[in-house]
Amino acid sequence: MAVSRAFREHVVDLFASLGEITIKLMFGGAGIYFKDRMFGLIADDRIYLKADDATRGAFEAEGSRPFVFEMKTGELVAMSYLEVPPRLLDDPDELARWARRAYGCALASKGKRTKPRRGNAPPRDLPLVAPRKARK
Repeated sequence: MAVSRAFREHVVDLFASLGEITIKLMFGGAGIYFKDRMFGLIADDRIYLKADDATRGAFEAEGSRPFVFEMKTGELVAMSYLEVPPRLLDDPDELARWARRAYGCALASKGKRTKPRRGNAPPRDLPLVAPRKARK
């Protein structure tokens, strides 16, 4: 599940219109940072952007799914990062608008510690990004 150097460089190129983007490796994936604030993440060569109640609807309208991970207990946890709609990968201007909104969500959540959504996690038919049993 490691994120290749080539894919990290591709992501930096995708978000170049924002300014200097930094990719930091973490937990088998990577965080996407702008001005020292994580606004996106990469897992399994998929890009996810930070969302909140105001922006989540746009992602859902595009069929985007949340980043989901499995805890040691087997419980699924959905985070506030949703997959970038594939059409945006071919439209850098529109992708930049979505990235700016994601960065705004990251700034707005600064200092707020929200618990991940548990109990009402997404149905098990969602593809797990990082199933614990498959990790080595």
